[in-house]
Amino acid sequence: MSHPSLGLPPRDLSAGHPAAAATLAANRSRIAGRALEAAVDGDPTFRSRYSELALRELLADTAAMAERLGVAIAAADPAVLGQWAEMVSPRYRKRNVPMDDMIRLAEALHGVTAAVIDPAAEESARAATDAAIAVFKWHRRLAGDARKRNPVIQFIYKGA
Repeated sequence: MSHPSLGLPPRDLSAGHPAAAATLAANRSRIAGRALEAAVDGDPTFRSRYSELALRELLADTAAMAERLGVAIAAADPAVLGQWAEMVSPRYRKRNVPMDDMIRLAEALHGVTAAVIDPAAEESARAATDAAIAVFKWHRRLAGDARKRNPVIQFIYKGA
């Protein structure tokens, strides 16, 4: 990870596909909207679990994810999106957003992005979204994820 205070050089945003990153930056809000629509269409319970405000927050988060994906594509560094996913996972846990939903959003973002960018940059986009999905899967296994639990095991843990 490059950081100026550590004496490392800044990230080279021309090492990968800067034209694809510029396309993502120019169409970020439209791409985020389509990715959220694709995620909602993929899971019929998605809309019923979230209020309108929560869906707007997820739309803003998806736009931020698209921005980071653009940086990852421009720098040819998939760790950029993985580090972003690591930073925002506690925020989703606090808002009771299951990591499965974030995985669904990342996959939908990749699907929408693949239609917008050139095929040469698609491999870099896949690597970056896979890095984010790996982080979300890791955080999914931690206790406290807002996913549906086995009622028998939950009954045993409550000690009733």
